[in-house]
Amino acid sequence: MTVKSLGALGVRHQRGVTLFGLLLWAIIIGFVALLAMRVFPTVNEFATIRRAVDKIAAEGLTTVPEIRAAFERQKEIEYSIESISGKDLEITKENDKVVIRFAYDKEVEIMSPVYLLIKYQGSSKGS
Repeated sequence: MTVKSLGALGVRHQRGVTLFGLLLWAIIIGFVALLAMRVFPTVNEFATIRRAVDKIAAEGLTTVPEIRAAFERQKEIEYSIESISGKDLEITKENDKVVIRFAYDKEVEIMSPVYLLIKYQGSSKGS
């Protein structure tokens, strides 16, 4: 019997995903989804802090206590800001513009003894 005659009899190689392959992909996709769900709130908080800092820098406040107080007021409005406070801001003046910088670390628990450390830093648009 030749190969052509076996094909005519209906013997073919099967194609598709095995159970092991399906489980492996499910584990990989599940881990990536878990990681995304744990990290997304920290990215959202960072974006909120950047918007608050940009807004305060654009207000034209000149003294450090005014800027820190404005950030604290903004923090009361935006409940997602928990990682830093007004005293953590580094406020400088460059080319007659107020520049507000911030930096903080965020630990995200992946599974009990495993943590992901994310270092966030940013500044107002003035720099």
